[in-house]
Amino acid sequence: MAEIGKDIIRAKDLLEAGEVIGLPTETVYGLAANALDPEAVAKIFEIKNRPTFDPLIIHTDSIEKVKDWVESIPLDLELMFKKFSPGPITLLLPRKPVIPDLVTSGLPRVAVRIPRHPIALDLLSQLEFPLAAPSANPFGYISPTSALHVNQQLGDRISYILDGGSCEVGLESTIVGFEDNQLTVYRKGGVAIEKIEEYFGPVEVKEHSSSNPSAPGMLKSHYAPNKEVKFLDDSGKGLRKKIGLLRFSEVDTGLSEENQFILSNTKNLNEAAQRLFEGLRYLDGLDIETIYLELVPDIGIGRAINDRLRRAAAQG
Repeated sequence: MAEIGKDIIRAKDLLEAGEVIGLPTETVYGLAANALDPEAVAKIFEIKNRPTFDPLIIHTDSIEKVKDWVESIPLDLELMFKKFSPGPITLLLPRKPVIPDLVTSGLPRVAVRIPRHPIALDLLSQLEFPLAAPSANPFGYISPTSALHVNQQLGDRISYILDGGSCEVGLESTIVGFEDNQLTVYRKGGVAIEKIEEYFGPVEVKEHSSSNPSAPGMLKSHYAPNKEVKFLDDSGKGLRKKIGLLRFSEVDTGLSEENQFILSNTKNLNEAAQRLFEGLRYLDGLDIETIYLELVPDIGIGRAINDRLRRAAAQG
């Protein structure tokens, strides 16, 4: 298994040598490598068993560095960077040739973000290259929100995981760009659409794409447990015994509490987001046949939570 530690110098040395590490961010843990090194990036796809048509996000620590790797930043997107970064926002920008085709799946734009995590920012500030860092999980499975999750899933394929504790946000970043001169959200995430619209006006929202996605994280089936996953109807009646429930705020008195995971007893959507992947992982580890999901209120970050729940239940 991989070593888990807080040695930023060791992480830097491994990355500069073309290796892949586990990286903490405020959203989820990433599987990180030098984004300018195609051989290093190829290792990410191999380790995750990720299809190469699904592009990656690159991470850095400042807008000034971003400008080294993109042709331009439209004014609204630069203002968005300044408003929400560091943080769970990713921008699609026209890439410079220095960004390998493998990172963008041959597309003309690259997804860029500045994570809001002190350890990640410290590491990134010491690197002369950005990091490609998709979630550190086998492709399509539940995203990791702790170093232990990374080790359980990929610890036999990497040598080092930089430990940054539990993720503060727990959901991947919101991805934003322009399409036909319209501000467009390509993936719901840690910055609520309502918050973006408050400052930048109405946005178009792209739903998932089953193939050839135009941005990272758009595939229809994703974040899925290994168990059968279904949605809970309003009555909750007639369910088989070997089931687990993922619920927003209330325990179902008709089922053992051990077979339930409550996202937030206080109906706090931010807490629910932070605990979502932990809950899916917990239920997936039980001796059950089916996981039933309950949607949360479809407002604010709840829209991103429901997006992940629907994709966890999708059948490819």
